[in-house]
Amino acid sequence: MTEGFTAVDLTCSTPPKTASKGRGMDFEQPIFSVLTGGLRAQQAGGTTAVTVGATSDTESGIFSAESELCVEHDSELDWFCGTDQKPVCSECASSGACRGHAVTPLATRVTAVRNQLVDVCEKMQLQAKRIEGFIEQTLSTKEQKLQSAASRAREQVLAQISAVREALEEEEQRLLEEVQREEERVEQCLLTQRAHWNHALTSLTQTRSHLVHTLTHTSDAQLATSLQEIAERVEKAEGVGEPRDTEQLSLNTACSDSKLLRGLWATALLLGPKAYRSPHLKFDERTVSPLLSLSEDFCTLTFLHKKSRQPLPYDPARFDCWPNALGSMSMSSGTHTWVVDVGQSGAFKVGVCYASLERKGSGNEARLGHNGQSWVLSHYDGDYSYCHAGKKVPLQVVKRPQKIGLLLDWPSQTLLFYEPDSNAVLYSITQQFNAPLLLACAVTDDSITILH
Repeated sequence: MTEGFTAVDLTCSTPPKTASKGRGMDFEQPIFSVLTGGLRAQQAGGTTAVTVGATSDTESGIFSAESELCVEHDSELDWFCGTDQKPVCSECASSGACRGHAVTPLATRVTAVRNQLVDVCEKMQLQAKRIEGFIEQTLSTKEQKLQSAASRAREQVLAQISAVREALEEEEQRLLEEVQREEERVEQCLLTQRAHWNHALTSLTQTRSHLVHTLTHTSDAQLATSLQEIAERVEKAEGVGEPRDTEQLSLNTACSDSKLLRGLWATALLLGPKAYRSPHLKFDERTVSPLLSLSEDFCTLTFLHKKSRQPLPYDPARFDCWPNALGSMSMSSGTHTWVVDVGQSGAFKVGVCYASLERKGSGNEARLGHNGQSWVLSHYDGDYSYCHAGKKVPLQVVKRPQKIGLLLDWPSQTLLFYEPDSNAVLYSITQQFNAPLLLACAVTDDSITILH
C-alpha cells in the first residue's frame, strides 16, 4: 500500500508492521493534532475503536496499536485513515466506513510521527544551545561592553562639564575683576567730580557772598572805583563752568560682556530643555503680504510667483508691497527663544520689529531692516548681514545655516541671532527697546518655517 492512493490492496489484509524510516512526510493534519487526538479513541462514520488493555508509550506519548481492536470487525487497528484522522482495521479501509479514503499502514504513520518528533526535539535542542550561547556569550559580552561604554560616557560627560566649569570659573573671575575695575574707575571719577564741584560750589558761594556784600555795604564812591575787583570776581565765578553728566560717570556695561558666556547662555536657552519654548508663536495671517502664502498651521511662509498670487481683502495690518509677515505674539517681558527653519531659501529676513511698523507702501518705512523700528538678520545673494535703520553689518558665516535661532531677553534688552546646528552666535545687540516687539520675517525665495 502506498500513501496517497485512494483504495486499499485487499490481498494484503495484514500489512507489514514496519515501514521505511523516511522523514518529513506530508500529513494532512499538523503533527501535534495527531498527538493529542489522532490516535485516541474516536467515533466517526459509525466505526468505533475501543482500547483493549491499552498501554501508554512513554517516549512518544502515542498508544500502542497492538492493544486496539475495531469494534465493528473485531480486527486489529493496523491502518490509519488520513481523511478521518483515526486508526482503522483493514476491512474498514477496504469496504467499510473508510473505503476510498487516503489510508496508510499505522506503523508507517507512527514511524513518521516518531521521526518528526525526533526532528522537533533536535531543533529544540539546537535552539536551546543557541539561546544558552546567546545568554552566555552575546549577552555577557554586551553587558561588559555596556559597562565599559557607560563608564567612558560618564568620563566624557564629566570631562566636558569639568572643562566648561573651569572655563566658566576663569571667565567669572575675569569678568568680576573687570567689573570691579570699572566700578573703581567710576567711583574715582565720581569722587574727583564731587571734590571738584564741592570746591567750585564753595568758591562760587564765597564770590557771590562777597559780591552781595559789596552791593549792599559799599558806598557809591567806593562802588564806582571797585569795577576792576568786581570784574575779576565775576570772571572767577564764570570760570567755574556748568556741571554736566558724561559717560565717564557711568559704568561701562561692556565690562561684563563675554563672548564665551553669551554663547553658552544662548546655547543653554536655544538647545537646552526649554528650547523651542514659544509654542504659541505663529504668523498673524492679517499681516501676511499678498506676495506670500501662509500654511494652515500659520507657521510657514512661502513666496508666491506672479501667476500664483491671489488678491487679498484690504486690512490695515497687512503689508501690501513688501513680502513681509509679523508674528501674532507680542513680547515685552521675560526671555523668548524661537527657531526659524530657512532651509534652502536664498533670500529671507528674520528678526523683530515694533507693532507700529508701517505696513503700506514701498518706502523704507515698511521695509524690514531699513528703518529704526526693525532689527533683522538678512540673507540675500549669498551674503548675510545684520540690518537696522538702513545700516548693514556684514556677517561671516562659515557654513550656510539651515536654521536661524533668535533669543530676545527683555530684562537685559538683548537680541541675539544664533545658528543652532553649529552652536555659533551670528550676531547680538543690546538695545533699549521702548515698545513691545513682534516676530518679523520676509522671504522672496522658497519658504521659511517657525519650528516648535
